Amino acid sequence: MLVGAVIMYFLFTLAVGFYVSGRVKGAGDFINAGRNLPPAMNAAALFALWFGSETVFGASSEFAIHGIRGVIEDPLGGVLCLLLVGIFFSRKLYSLNIYTIGDLFRQRYGAGVESLSSVLMVLSFVGYAAGQMVALGLITHMLTGFTLQISTVLGAAIVMIYTFTGGMWAVSVTDFLQSIMIVTGLLVISWYVTGAAGGTGVILASLPPEHRRILPDNTGMDWLNWLAAWMVLGLGSIASQDVFQRINSARSAKAAYYSTITGALLYLVFAIVPLYLVLAARLIDPSLMTGDLQMLLPRMILSHMPQWLQVLFFGSLLSAIMSTCSGALLAPASLLSENLIKPYSGRDLSDARFLLLTRLSVIFVGVSSLILAMGSQNIFSLVGEASVIGLVSIFVPFVASLFFGHSNRYGAFLSMIFGTLVYALCRVMPWTELNPLLPGLLAAIIGLWSGNLFAKAEENKTVA
Repeated sequence: MLVGAVIMYFLFTLAVGFYVSGRVKGAGDFINAGRNLPPAMNAAALFALWFGSETVFGASSEFAIHGIRGVIEDPLGGVLCLLLVGIFFSRKLYSLNIYTIGDLFRQRYGAGVESLSSVLMVLSFVGYAAGQMVALGLITHMLTGFTLQISTVLGAAIVMIYTFTGGMWAVSVTDFLQSIMIVTGLLVISWYVTGAAGGTGVILASLPPEHRRILPDNTGMDWLNWLAAWMVLGLGSIASQDVFQRINSARSAKAAYYSTITGALLYLVFAIVPLYLVLAARLIDPSLMTGDLQMLLPRMILSHMPQWLQVLFFGSLLSAIMSTCSGALLAPASLLSENLIKPYSGRDLSDARFLLLTRLSVIFVGVSSLILAMGSQNIFSLVGEASVIGLVSIFVPFVASLFFGHSNRYGAFLSMIFGTLVYALCRVMPWTELNPLLPGLLAAIIGLWSGNLFAKAEENKTVA
């Protein structure tokens, strides 16, 4: 029954993708749904964008080991990101009426910075999508008995096909339907688990005192690393193409604002549920707290829940992961076609050819992510690394251009180069316990400032 339900769900998802593909008349429909998504659907898309494998697998395992401080990066940092985007960025971004963040960089800094920023963003999304494919593979392997490699390829192929056919319309419609399934599944499972574990009070009281702390130890290093944990998603995903694409797909600037805030609140409420289930699992069967804790919740459901609830849980889980994965493919594909191939095609592309190019880019990004997924099984690290790259390379010139009218290409270029190189060096050769994203972010700021000084010096020479 369980395997059959999973197969039916895969087929249903593909059918939705093919059905909504009829709404794709051009590249604008494929990339941003013609800027015509209803607020409810857009809010669901933003919620589903974040509620993925890292929330169910990664965050739950971190919570089981470290408590509340282990989930500051995600889900708490993800909530912070959506709130900041909604309050400060959504209206400004919507008013630009562009396809990608790379377009913003081209307008403000020129073609060279556009290309560099787009390359960095595409590379970061490959890791993000790979994390989702790893999760799809693990679940499909657990349910079907196929090898992990075949399971990963199968799950990735399903997502690539419906994203290829329907673009943002397929992503948004499936996100909306999958969000309903996610919410329903989590509520029913929580109700059942609460009864099995002895009640809500018993479950909450089982959280060890050391796991209830949210603030760090009172040392400078601990405070800096605590702030860095908030920044990974909280700031690192603000200048993210997938978030921007959903904002840009709304019907109006007002709809973009309210749907982003609503998505943040939905994520806050329902991202806590897997953490609650971890506490219940500890009470229901302490032996579940051994082995790979990323698979703690699936093991509990398979071992201790009736089959109808297993169907509901794994349907919800697959919904969450596929929603996130589809957005993680469409975003870099849009950057690849719009900012890295189209400008250098040597001729003006018709809308039909550009649409085909973007669809083919989905396949290219999907295959690249699949190759990476085959080599790494740590979901939390894959997703976290993707957001850090955005923070140390894109965030500083993005904010400078959007809020301060910054347009110096030397500053933008040096910011991205300095931030990326310093982060990479500190990551490969850790000389301190300090999170390497902090020196990387500082280097990005210094790079922006240095580029401005260099430009001014050039101007002074010219005048002289």
